[in-house]
Amino acid sequence: MENVGLFLCTGCDIGKAVNTEDFEEVATEHGATSYAAHECLCSPEGVKLIHDAIDDGSVDTVVIAACSQRVKMEEFFFDPTKVASFRVGLREQVAWTQEHGHEDTQMLAEDLIRMGCARGVKLELTEPSKETIDRTVLVVGGGVAGLNAAKAAAGLGHPVVLIEAEAELGGSQAKIKDAVPEAPPYDRLHPNKIGDLIAEVKSQDDLRVLTGTTTKLINGQPGQFDVTLSGPKGEETLKIGAIVQATGGKPYDISKLEHLGGGTLDDVVSSTQLDSMITEGKLKRPSDSKEPKRIVFVQCAGSRDPDHLPYCSADCCSKTLRQVAAVHRDFPEVECAVVYRDLRAPGQLEHFYLGVQEQPRSLFTRGDVEKVEGDNGKLKVQLKDSLLGAEVTVEADMVVLATGMVPNSADGESIRILTDAKAVIEKNESKTQVENATKVVEEHQQHEGTEILNLNYRQGPDLPTLSYAFADSHYICFPYETRRTGIYTAGTVHAPMDVAQAAEDGWGAAMKAVQCIVAAENGKAVHPRAGDASIASFFLQRCTQCKRCTEECPFGAINEDEKGTPEYNLLRCRRCGICLGACPERIISFPEYSVDGVGNMIKAMEVPEEDEEKPRMVAIMCENDALPALDEAAARRLKLSPWMRIIPVRCLGAVNLVWIADSLSRGIDGLILIGCKKGDDYQCHYIKGSELAATRMENVKETLDRLSLESERVKIVELARDEYDRLPQIFEEFAETIEEVGPNPYKGF
Repeated sequence: MENVGLFLCTGCDIGKAVNTEDFEEVATEHGATSYAAHECLCSPEGVKLIHDAIDDGSVDTVVIAACSQRVKMEEFFFDPTKVASFRVGLREQVAWTQEHGHEDTQMLAEDLIRMGCARGVKLELTEPSKETIDRTVLVVGGGVAGLNAAKAAAGLGHPVVLIEAEAELGGSQAKIKDAVPEAPPYDRLHPNKIGDLIAEVKSQDDLRVLTGTTTKLINGQPGQFDVTLSGPKGEETLKIGAIVQATGGKPYDISKLEHLGGGTLDDVVSSTQLDSMITEGKLKRPSDSKEPKRIVFVQCAGSRDPDHLPYCSADCCSKTLRQVAAVHRDFPEVECAVVYRDLRAPGQLEHFYLGVQEQPRSLFTRGDVEKVEGDNGKLKVQLKDSLLGAEVTVEADMVVLATGMVPNSADGESIRILTDAKAVIEKNESKTQVENATKVVEEHQQHEGTEILNLNYRQGPDLPTLSYAFADSHYICFPYETRRTGIYTAGTVHAPMDVAQAAEDGWGAAMKAVQCIVAAENGKAVHPRAGDASIASFFLQRCTQCKRCTEECPFGAINEDEKGTPEYNLLRCRRCGICLGACPERIISFPEYSVDGVGNMIKAMEVPEEDEEKPRMVAIMCENDALPALDEAAARRLKLSPWMRIIPVRCLGAVNLVWIADSLSRGIDGLILIGCKKGDDYQCHYIKGSELAATRMENVKETLDRLSLESERVKIVELARDEYDRLPQIFEEFAETIEEVGPNPYKGF
């Protein structure tokens, strides 16, 4: 940009910490064409000062040298299609964390001014999106979650299409007689009102219900999905704005629980089988069709078990309580014994639990079931560590295994691997490649045909899943989001939950779908950079079709054409910048976040000579965890190293390795990259960003070897946002490491 204005705040101790008299000259030397200072820049008078400069045309880029970019966002917001802006955190990085009046503090502040102005020169205006958006919400799955999602989206004024693969709506809930209480009185069974919900959904205006229907193909992006449906009347293609997948779950296969008699003993049945008996009004043992005198319910059958399902399925305990209550009501002579490891009945369910316990012929005991065996028409349930004794055998006529739930989802990752392997075989590039790909196909062939959404995405036809087939996302900070923008999961395909939770989940997913459509209408991103209207640009003339951007994008925003050239879908994009970090040719950039922009900041720093004994280090910090931790450390007045220059980035995955090479070749003594934690319980807001950064750092050693530099000069650190108190020590230890390895030999070149 041509007209860069630096606007300095001298309040919040900034004016006390440093001498600001030379800042105008410093800013001018690095691209600023105008300068203004105010003792309270966020005040109405200070904000007016900025807007006046914009309105009279003297400024088209605003660099605010004041407080952190994470505060005063409303005061310092400017329309990015008209004004580019950048924030320099003098308050947090200087005034609140450094010694006032010290030479090193002054040098730090001046460097930050230089870096901010240098970044401002490289900023560009955001081009407004002009996409045509469809407002229809597609709900896939007509169970409790799907019905509630459809009802919610329609109630919010959006056209809705609800499809269900089965002939009838209602899912598993439609196949049972009673319901767990969700309203007073809580101590007894309630009528199953799924029929009322189905009728209400069918009566909604602008809500189409299509049963016996599945998705054949989904093309496009949020607001512009082209969905081809396959149903009784053939195929139909619709324009869709956002999608809710509520395909439910299924019980864990009891035949895998042989030690409990599953699949081997006729009178060991699943909870689903017992529900069918209760609904039909016929409680009969499968072996001889006689009514059992005693039923033993085995809780956590295969659940919370590392050999089967390591998680709690949330619904099993309430389901067993419902079934015991129904058996007592309909078959009062039958005894029911429930063996539980922990019986979970949170909230008002505690009243239901107590009500069922008070029924005659009820027994509840804590313990672990080691084995179920058959013995002359009877079943013997062997318990250990039970309230009944250390080792006890309980006789039963029938055993019910309360198995956990498994989501009805496709194994998207396996399907993607399968697709890629088949492509290698089709190309027939080399004998070894074909042989390896054939082995992959054999290993993953069992997943073919499990597709549900059938997305036409480079990274696979369905949602990426976790180890146990639940849709992958950031379950801490934005649990409704999936790794496919505009597609939201609800109900037991999302996470283990009971009926009440599934209903609530449907509403939540519907609201996220509507939110996404509104964001698309405004050309803006959804969480975590909600409201970001920037659009990535690709200088494809230099693209080498290396596929790194398409493979590493966590959200599947980039497809490929037949030649392997990237095809950017801007409405799928979350603006994380990971593609920018991945690209070795540096052809990807955002209007306010580019390789050149950060590179210019690095070039603008002053690097003292070796004899001055003032090391220069750069901390590249992600804006989601590391930067908030820095702000918290500053708010608590923790002291930080004055030798550190901080560059905020969207994600560590958005760090291009050229920045590290440029820093070291300039004479910077060391770089430390600080970002979110990675792993199965990751905190990275962009799912794989920290993990990708760690992988890329392995390549840094080659760069260091080429420059004849020590590997200790570059370090990556994981930091949660609540670990702010670690920052002083992290900086100090890194400074000590740099002191040990010595000054960068490239100083002065």
